[in-house]
Amino acid sequence: MSEENRTPALDPAAARDLLDRARAARRNAYAPYSNFPVGAALLARDGRVFTGVNVENASYGLCNCAERVAVGKAVSEGVRDFAAIAVIGPEDDVECSPCGACRQVLFEFGPDMVLVMPNGGGVRQYLVRELLPGAFDAARLPPVQGTPV
Repeated sequence: MSEENRTPALDPAAARDLLDRARAARRNAYAPYSNFPVGAALLARDGRVFTGVNVENASYGLCNCAERVAVGKAVSEGVRDFAAIAVIGPEDDVECSPCGACRQVLFEFGPDMVLVMPNGGGVRQYLVRELLPGAFDAARLPPVQGTPV
């Protein structure tokens, strides 16, 4: 979805609803060190929505991002097929792009997953693959006998 030929991959009303769910989840973020609360809402293809928030720790390397928390919740419930994820930071009208680690995790579960973020008074949509060119994927791994790739 280039800037010149931007075709929303998610219905605008559905994108706004998903962003609203991320905004509501953000209230539960645990961000005492950065004061940068983030909320995420992950839409499974079956229609279920899994939310996540960032969970910080005094040992910064142990922090969990909202996007990965949402993915973990979904996977723990047996869901692995996703249509979209909305992410919102502390400001309601400013894009909050996923970090590199989250981009890689999202790519694992759906390179064509739609990423929804606020943009001014509107909503902006990307495909995960647009944010992680040259992503590392299972095709780069040698096959392991008896394990599907």
